[in-house]
Amino acid sequence: MHCQNLESIEMHNGVEIIEDQAFYNCISLRGIKLLGVRDIEFGAFNNCIALVDVKFGDKLDRIGEGAFENCNSLSNIKIPKVRVLGIDAFFDCDELKHVELSEDLVRIGRRAISNCPLLRRIAIPLKYDLFNANEEDMFDDCPNLFQIDPIGGIRQTISSLLLKSWTSEMNDEIDRINRELPYTDPDYKTALIQQWIVTVLERMEHYKSEHYALLKNNMTQLELALWKVNLPNVDAATSSRHEARVTCGANIIIPHVLSFLNDEEEFPTVRDNPL
Repeated sequence: MHCQNLESIEMHNGVEIIEDQAFYNCISLRGIKLLGVRDIEFGAFNNCIALVDVKFGDKLDRIGEGAFENCNSLSNIKIPKVRVLGIDAFFDCDELKHVELSEDLVRIGRRAISNCPLLRRIAIPLKYDLFNANEEDMFDDCPNLFQIDPIGGIRQTISSLLLKSWTSEMNDEIDRINRELPYTDPDYKTALIQQWIVTVLERMEHYKSEHYALLKNNMTQLELALWKVNLPNVDAATSSRHEARVTCGANIIIPHVLSFLNDEEEFPTVRDNPL
């Protein structure tokens, strides 16, 4: 705290927690490496006004309240892994322009990224309840926020949809936010982003349901066609439907052609939320 001449910090892998206000007001601090850190607590780097380079590791779980508040020289933040972004975590970072968060993120606290007048882009996962519906001040005083990029499995899921019209509609809905943000009053940007996330997820759930229903219908049609083609080869005395499926070939073709029906992990969900 108040280390006026400290310019850089590199934490070894044994350091898991940066405690409350540990480096508060270290005004000469320019670079930090936190590769093994799991928890950054309240105000840990608050008012480190010269800080320009922060490297986070893949063990990070939580960035606490006001941890990087008033770090006025930060321009880019990339966090490869984090679950919780606390209240005011990057509040009042005047030079912050780009923020890329983790697909593991499940919660963004109030004003975590607000009062950042130069902020232009945020990359976030699309999840229900990522931030509270009543938190209308999430992106307050971020008038230049024009771009939201979804991260995680959403694009992969969309590309797996069975019909091109579904894929096209979903991609258009995802891109809609970046068409509307530049023309949205700064006071309503948060509400627009909240509504957009819910709309994207709900439509995705709908098309996933339709996707599976259509695939299963196609599987049934395929099996019936195989039965019809091979009907003369099916012994009337066949003792079970399973034996008939073996005889007509459905037991071989269907599992291989549509094997992914037996494993929904091949078609990733977007509603999963660890909370």
